[in-house]
Amino acid sequence: MPNSSSMPQFLLLAFADRRELQLLHFWLFLAISLAALLANGLILSAVACDHHLHTPMGFFLLNLSLTDLGCICTTVPKAMHNSLWDTRTISYHGCAAQVFLLVFFLGTEFSLLTIMCYDRYVAICKPLHYRTLLGSRACAHMAAAAWATGFLYSLLHTANTFSLPLCQGNALGQFFCEIPHILKLSCSHSGYLREIGLIVVSACLMFGCFIFIVFSYVQIFRAVLRIPSQQGRHKAFSTCLPHLAVVSLFISTATFAHLKPLSISSPSLDLVVSVLYSVVPPALNPLIYSLRNQELKDAIRKMMTGCFFKKQ
Repeated sequence: MPNSSSMPQFLLLAFADRRELQLLHFWLFLAISLAALLANGLILSAVACDHHLHTPMGFFLLNLSLTDLGCICTTVPKAMHNSLWDTRTISYHGCAAQVFLLVFFLGTEFSLLTIMCYDRYVAICKPLHYRTLLGSRACAHMAAAAWATGFLYSLLHTANTFSLPLCQGNALGQFFCEIPHILKLSCSHSGYLREIGLIVVSACLMFGCFIFIVFSYVQIFRAVLRIPSQQGRHKAFSTCLPHLAVVSLFISTATFAHLKPLSISSPSLDLVVSVLYSVVPPALNPLIYSLRNQELKDAIRKMMTGCFFKKQ
């Protein structure tokens, strides 16, 4: 029974066998990653430089952009490298690092989305207490708690997964290292059940956060519908709908990726779904938030025009 640490490398799932399609995937991933880097970079710069965005939501949006950049930089570069050089390998330690970083950033992102939902709930349902409940110190503590939760969650899962002995080969049915696919290679029944138990506990905690988000938005929509003016209702909805869209995109793609029926599962479908939840959200989140946030659009426009005129 070989120990997991004795395995020098894993084989990732290739996007295609034909060289032309591999290069197409390389250029597609390059375009998506550059778009995500540019969009999230603009949001980071706008929030940091414009004092109008020095608000709790702006602060959490800055943290969310950092997690999006982390997610895209964890999975996409290795996939691009493999497509460009026609290889499938990733080292054991590289795989462990990829699992740790991806779980860390995804766990932190979900925690931040839950906190941002609380921010919207307080802003609309308890506006008189907003500055008290979401002062600068409280925001810093909540953001630190989100990052610490993601770190501990990732450390626990990564340490347990890579302590398992692997004896079912080294081929992963995914284009990046993912815990469920590594567990399929395990030959330790007790270790497998221990990791499954951790996943179940994590799923219960995430379900609790999901219930909190749903309950908060029920209260938010009830409060918004009681606003007498149409302009006030529109402004309230415009601050909530981007967050609701990002949460829906994150939860729906991740849930379908891991809970889809086995009857419809196939390598090609698994590949598409994994791209949808690990690559697409980091690229789309900045667009979703900037579409209906006039202050953010103004800050980005001001920053870009300022840079342009400085060059003149």
